[in-house]
Order: sequence, then C-alpha cells, then structure tokens
Amino acid sequence: MKAYIKNISYYLPENILTNEELVKEFPEWSVEKVADKIGIKQRHVSANEETAGDMAVKAAEKLFQEHTIKPESIDFILFCTQSPDYFLPTTACLLQNKLGIPTTSGAIDFNLGCSGYVYGLSLAKGLLFANIAKNVLLLTSETYTKYIHALDKSNRSIFGDGATATLISTDGFAEIGDFVVGTDGQGASNLIIKTGCSRHPERKNTLDSDDGGYLVSPDHLYMNGSEIFNFTLEAVPKLINSTLAKNNLELSEIDLFILHQANKFMLNTLRKVCAIDKENFYLDLEDVGNTVSSTIPIAISRSKNLSLLKNGSKILLAGFGVGYSWGGCVLTCK
Repeated sequence: MKAYIKNISYYLPENILTNEELVKEFPEWSVEKVADKIGIKQRHVSANEETAGDMAVKAAEKLFQEHTIKPESIDFILFCTQSPDYFLPTTACLLQNKLGIPTTSGAIDFNLGCSGYVYGLSLAKGLLFANIAKNVLLLTSETYTKYIHALDKSNRSIFGDGATATLISTDGFAEIGDFVVGTDGQGASNLIIKTGCSRHPERKNTLDSDDGGYLVSPDHLYMNGSEIFNFTLEAVPKLINSTLAKNNLELSEIDLFILHQANKFMLNTLRKVCAIDKENFYLDLEDVGNTVSSTIPIAISRSKNLSLLKNGSKILLAGFGVGYSWGGCVLTCK
C-alpha cells in the first residue's frame, strides 16, 4: 500500500492587514523595511467572531467543491490547531457534524504549530497503513492574530490567519515518503501564551519587554525571535539531512524544497546554510504571511497550480517551530 496527497484547498479570511496600515500604527517603521526583511506585504486576519473551526469548514467545503469530493467518502478527520473553538469537545468532532461526514468516521484534534502539517501527513499515512481509514481529511487552521497584543509590531507583521484542507488517500498526485520528526521541550518558553489554561488560568494583565526588545505579555503570544532563529539554524539543516538519508536521497535529487514559510530572512538564511539552489527553493509568503501549520499546504497547492510539480518531481517538506517541534518528509509527484 502507498499513501498519497490527493487534493489540497485553502481558505484565507477576507480581512487584510497591509504593511501600509501597520506603518500608520508604527511610524518608526517603513513599508519597505517590513517587506524587505520579512518578505510579507499583507496578511489575512480572521473576523472577530470567526474561529479556527469556522475557517476549517470553509477550507473543507472548498476542497469538496473544487475537487468533486463527497463528504461521505471521508472516514477520518485530523485537525491541527492551537486555537481550538473550545477546551472541549475537540473541534474535529464539531467539524464532522458541520461537514456532513459519516458518524462512522474518526475525528481528533492535535495541537502543533509550524511542524503540524508534516506531522499530520505522518498520522494520515499511519491510519492508511494500519487499515483504519482509506480517505483522511487533514485540516490545518489557526487564528494566531487573535492572540497577538495590539502593540506587538513584530508578531503582527509576521503572522496571518488561514486554513487548509488536504485529502490523503491510496491514490493522488504526490506519494508520501518516509518521515523524520523531533522534539525539544526545553525551548517551550520561547514561543508561548502563558495564561488561559490549567497551569496559569488567570490573566495577568501585564506588559513588558525582554532583553531583546520583544514584547512580553503573558496573556498574548510571546516569541523570542533571537532564540527561535538560533533553534531554526541548529535544527533545520540536520532535519533536511536526516530526511534525505531516511528516503535514500541526495540533496541534488530534490527538485523543490518547501519549508515552513516563516519569514523571508530566516528562509534565505536556511537556504544558504543548506547550500540549496535558489531555483529549487520555494519562497512565497508576501500576500499571506506566516499562517503557521497552513504555510506548507498552501505552498504545495500554489506550486501545483504553477506547474512546478512535475511527473517524478521529488519535494522535500520541512516544518519547524513552537514546541520546539520539527518534522520532514519527501513527496514524489506523478
């Protein structure tokens, strides 16, 4: 048996935050500075009452419509999010009902960020190989913008909201190869929202900055950019090499590298460190921003629409971020 990505669709919220609008709030910046450094000109922002679950429904409905997929053909839902609709029940259960997927289907949430799509592919492949499911609906959806402090210009310039829907089945356009994953919880405090769950249920209502000048609010998303950058430079080259070895491939045999679309500066640095040719390296986030677990599937979908995925093409995927967590795999197109 083999596991394939059969179809991908994605949804982006209607509201758009441009660099011009950001600069009005933070006049010490320039439009050019934001675009040149992080490679983002605009990002989509979920509406006030729009949840990650709502966006996942829209992505799934687009998948069904665009690719003539019947909801009753789905027999497992995997929902990757760090912004669920409720503490309980799992949002995946709500999605089963809203999408009209049979009650004989499994449905689970899993809480991962920028490595989440690769992890989701590994879970979906496992479900197929264990004969638990034949058609897995992998959904990714995040509303990070709701958790960023209004004064946090750094994170507001980077993150956008979005959702994707992927059908993993026994046939499709890209065979899913072998995986490499990793975890280092020692870095958990460098990308975190501290309050709101069981460890710190009460809001602190404080605001400060760390030694690097990054905004610190325990009630909002905190990212130590310097530490995240250092982690990425340490983990991702090793991840790429390990993923190549696991799939018995050389760097020169990969036709396209699709890494988590974090920001332009980080991606270009990784490309140079890993000695990847520019023409084989995917970089496209200027109109969507960093959509966390949705960046890789959006990139795959756009690559396919641009005819970059040809018969026999080998695509290396690498996700990395909050946790710390990372994962890689290789796709072979047909």
